[in-house]
Order: sequence, then C-alpha cells, then structure tokens
Amino acid sequence: MLNKFMKRGHRKSKSESNDNAGFGLGPGNVTVNHASRTTINSAVANSESHTVTQSPQPPLNPGGVIEILPFLRDVSVSERPALFLRKLKVCWVQCDFSDTLKGVREKEIKRQTLLELVDFIQAGSCKLNETMQEELIRMVSVNVFRCLPPAAYENTGSEAAGDPEDDEPYLEPSWPHLQIVYEILLRYLVSSETDTKVAKRYIDHVFVLKLLELFDSEDPREREYLKTILHRIYGKFMVHRPFVRKAINNIFYRFIFETERHCGIAELLEILGSIINGFALPMKEEHKLFLSRALIPLHKPKCIAVYHQPLSYCITQFVEKDYKLADLVIRGLLKYWPVTNCQKEVLFLGELEEVLEATQAAEFQRCMIPLFRQIGRCLNSPHFQVAERALYFWNNEHIVSLIAQNRNVILPLIFEALEKNIRGHWNQAVNGLTGNVQRMFRDMDAELFEECEREYLEKETKARDLEEQRKLTWKRLEDVAAQAQREDMWHEEIFHQKI
Repeated sequence: MLNKFMKRGHRKSKSESNDNAGFGLGPGNVTVNHASRTTINSAVANSESHTVTQSPQPPLNPGGVIEILPFLRDVSVSERPALFLRKLKVCWVQCDFSDTLKGVREKEIKRQTLLELVDFIQAGSCKLNETMQEELIRMVSVNVFRCLPPAAYENTGSEAAGDPEDDEPYLEPSWPHLQIVYEILLRYLVSSETDTKVAKRYIDHVFVLKLLELFDSEDPREREYLKTILHRIYGKFMVHRPFVRKAINNIFYRFIFETERHCGIAELLEILGSIINGFALPMKEEHKLFLSRALIPLHKPKCIAVYHQPLSYCITQFVEKDYKLADLVIRGLLKYWPVTNCQKEVLFLGELEEVLEATQAAEFQRCMIPLFRQIGRCLNSPHFQVAERALYFWNNEHIVSLIAQNRNVILPLIFEALEKNIRGHWNQAVNGLTGNVQRMFRDMDAELFEECEREYLEKETKARDLEEQRKLTWKRLEDVAAQAQREDMWHEEIFHQKI
C-alpha cells in the first residue's frame, strides 16, 4: 500500500508533463494567450509554455493559465492600471532562445506585449502609480539581470585564451526581447511623468550595481543601451551620483589591479567623459583622487587600445577644467610609459600632445625635464611610427611656443637624439622631419644651437678617446695574459725536463 501511495504522489498530470517536456524549467509554468495572437488555439498553447522567474509575488492565477488579454487602448482609462499589471506579469515569462524552433508563438506574444508597453509608456496616456512603477522595475529586473556567459577571451581551461580585440563579440540570443525591455526602462527614465522621489525607491543602489555588472556583456548592442540608461539615471537621480562614481571606480580598480579583462571599460569612460565635463570648479578633492588613482592607472593594461579614445578625452577634460593638474597627468603618463609596445607608445604620444595643448607655462616647466628625456628616447626609436609621432609635436603651435620659452633647457636634452637621427636613422621621413626640427631650433636661437652642437662634438670626441683608451687597456690585459700563459708553459716544460 505504501508503494502505491508513493507512486501516486510522484505521478504527474498530462498538462504538467507537457509543460516540463517543453521547457524543463520546473514548476510555475504558465500558458500565454493574447488578443494580438487570436489564431493560437488552446491545445497548442498548453503544449508550449513558459516559466515565470521566481519572485515574491504569487502566480498570476492559481491555474497557471493566463487568459486572453485585450489591448490597453481598447479598455477604459480606469481599467488600464490593472491590465498594465497583468501584462507585466506576462512579460515575466522567460523564453528559451537556445533553440530557435522552440516556443516560437510564445516568443512572439511576449515581444508584442513588450512593444505595446513601450508605446503605452511613451504615450503617457495613463500616469503610472507606485504599484505600476514597482512592478515595471521588477519586470525589467527579471528579464535583464542574469548571469552572463563566460567571455570568449576568458581562460576556461583551454590552452589558448583569445584576444578580446580579435575575437568576434558574442551576441545575446535573447536580444529581440532584451532590447525592448531596455527600451521600456529608457522610456520610463526619460518620461516627464516619472516622479524621481517615487522612482528612486525602486531604482536603488542594488539596481544600479546589477546594471553596472551587465557592462561586462560581450554584446556591443547591450552595452550601448546600458551606457544610455546609466547616463540617464545619473542625470535624473542626484542622490545616486556619488554611489555611481564610486561603483565605477571599483570596476576600474578590479580591472587594473586584478583581471585586466572587462568588456565595458570604453562605455563607462564615455559616461565619465560627460560627467567630468559637468564638474563644478574649484574641483573637489574626490575628483582629483579619482584622476590619480583610477584614470591614470588605466594606462597600465595591455588592452588600452580598446578604450584609449574615451580615456584620453576624460584625461584632457580634467586638464582643461583645472590646468594645475597637467603636471600630475604628464608625470602619470611617464610612469606608465610602455617600454616594448610601440603601438601603445604611439597612443601615449597622441594623448600627451592633447594634454600639452591645455598646459600652461608654469605647469610645463615643472615636468619638462623628465618629459623631454622621454621624448628624446622616442625620437631615437627604431620604430618609425614612434619617432615620426614624436616629431609631429613641433607641428603644434602651442607646444612650439612652450618649447621656445624653455629652449635653454629642452634643446640640450634632445640635441643628441636629433643628431643621431640625422646621422643614422633608417627611415627617410624621420630624417626629413628631424632636419626640420633642427632648422626650427637654429632659427629660434642660433647661438644656443651652436653651443649644443659644440658640446655634442666635444662629448663625441671624449667618447672616442674613452673607447680608444678602453681598447688599449684591453690590449694590454691581453698581452699580459698571453705573456703569463707563455711563462706558465715554459715553467711546465722545464719541470717535465727535470723529471
């Protein structure tokens, strides 16, 4: 008898069996019928069903079947809030996009429902009350917040982990639904009907943190939506602004000092570029610390080429806002200057030129000695693009004026590099540009140029004398060693004769 009762307890009904066979996602399955898809009969709908993500709310109805819902525009204004909530529950349904042939009708039903919600929010025909807003954000959370798949470049046990710059990005299969959910959230944020005091109860710190986690998505379409949404949140909710900046800081810290792998650094920097542009003056110490502890160390990772353009814009914005930060920025660039990566060096030189354009004379004088020592090394780089990019500095009028004001210090630092290029650089373009720079210095101050040339020749003469002396010293050592060897052989020969 006990065995019979146990078998009956484990027996499933036909409808439950069909639901689990269709999706295999456990209890809570519901069937979706919608007025926009009236051709769907109940038998097919029962066989292809979805699972609603677990939430604190009870199921839509005890039977697990969603009745046919009319369009929002077809009901009276007083009935729309209740119908809106029911449609949100429909959108809780999670579809399986791993198989394009599975649940096609349900996917289309959900897509049409989401599109209807977009139109409803955009039209503003019915003001959203607190319950509607809470359920809306809950629906967005159910659809958007998820575990991201391992990125293609992550080391998952295979021998080679791909380069994120070379690999094709992973495109989210559920994007047909996900895009519309993001659009709903965006329309909600930009709507003039959205009350910030009410909305901030549901778009809280936890929501923002989960949103920031999604920036690591490989799908560039998703990151673009996230960038726009986070920017809107930052602009609309002033209470969240310090928290957003701190959370982005933490993402940068982990990227710089732990993983050096993140898909959304460029998008986060684009948001920050707009934020920095709005900083009030005098600049807060918090913002200066952000520059020195997060933005400048972002020059360290190897994959800087992926996000260098928005990073350079952020750095330049700081210097344009407060010219006194130029010395800090330039010394920071010199600290992380690449040694063997020539393409990265070209990027640094381009950014350095943009910073120098916003640099005043006083700040330039503080860092010009280490700066032009590094530029001198770049001038002698065997990689012609590095040398060429460094020589382009003399095409910038502002930089030339700063150099002219401090030529007594700068020319002695780089004269040797210029002379070496003229005498021995393999690239003709670099030779031509170096000649132009030398003529520019000669026109600025012929006397100083001749003095540097004389010192260089004297230094070369001394170097040749030292080299000759070194060779003579080694020659004497070799002679002494050879004499000692001959004497040893002679003594050994006499010893053997005596024996």
